[in-house]
Amino acid sequence: MNIQGQGHSLYQELQSLASQARSVSSEMAIPAIPEQNNSQSDFSAMLKGALDKVNGLQTQSRELSGAVEMGDPKVSLAQAMIAGQKASLAFEATVQVRTKLVEAYKEIMSMPV
Repeated sequence: MNIQGQGHSLYQELQSLASQARSVSSEMAIPAIPEQNNSQSDFSAMLKGALDKVNGLQTQSRELSGAVEMGDPKVSLAQAMIAGQKASLAFEATVQVRTKLVEAYKEIMSMPV
């Protein structure tokens, strides 16, 4: 059994997956929102854009998972798993942001006038 040969091919596969993940992370960058005078519309547009992005990631993850389950040869298990992890991380980040917003709102409302 040639362990070194297997280790080398595994290393090459991991390097390939890492480079794919780097290229995917650049796709996930949130585009800059043009500056406007109305900060309320800026915030609501940013929040809506972020929620739409999370929803898109979850939809993509669901579609890729379904394709893997149906045996689609164009979709690999790794693609489905990466999409699932991206959707999970995006949702967790959204929940944390929501929690911080609720905490900030409660703090502002408890301030004396």
